[in-house]
Amino acid sequence: MREIVLDTETTGFEPSEGHRIVEIGALELFNHVPTGRTYHQYINPERAMPKEAFEVHGLGDDFLRDKPKFGQIAQDFLDFIGPDSKLVIHNAAFDMKFLNAELSWVKKPLIANDRALDTLMIARRKFPGSPASLDALCRRFGIDNSARTLHGALLDSEILAEVYLELIGGRQPGFGLSIEASDSQGQGAAEQWRPHARPAPLPPRITEAEAEAHAAFVAKLGDSAIWKRFA
Repeated sequence: MREIVLDTETTGFEPSEGHRIVEIGALELFNHVPTGRTYHQYINPERAMPKEAFEVHGLGDDFLRDKPKFGQIAQDFLDFIGPDSKLVIHNAAFDMKFLNAELSWVKKPLIANDRALDTLMIARRKFPGSPASLDALCRRFGIDNSARTLHGALLDSEILAEVYLELIGGRQPGFGLSIEASDSQGQGAAEQWRPHARPAPLPPRITEAEAEAHAAFVAKLGDSAIWKRFA
């Protein structure tokens, strides 16, 4: 299963107000394992970078002036994401409206909204009432985002990939390693991996005093206590 973790940086919040994409970063996952393939492109937005956007992204007019325009990179971007891979995006509605606006302006095929997998929505369902920003999720999962002093599309994609794997059930074996070439049966290393038995049981995480207190509590509940039935 191929997925693309993706992020964009823009000059503002609404393409309908003339705001444009200035950076796209993306990386490829196969069976939830990074393959090492990435896409990264700065883009000339053909408009002045607002002060507030410069403060967020650190990308100024002088830096972006000689970068390609979106129409010049649109096909390369579409080729990288492919025709049907899921797009893993944090706050997907924002990125999708900008990507499809840019694609429509250069008369390229639009991306179906149902291809987007929104990690913001996943986080809100999984942790209702808790902060669900990318930084907040990094703190929750113990993911190092210390390099994220400014918003950068490729760095944010790399961080989001780690957050996404935690959201769907924990970091997968081999995270951060490239997949080896597929064998003749079409099965890559990630598909062949199997968990091994733990060589030694984990030590108990409760103290002896806590164990004794629990045993005393259970003793008061009588023979029908569930702890006794499954002991």
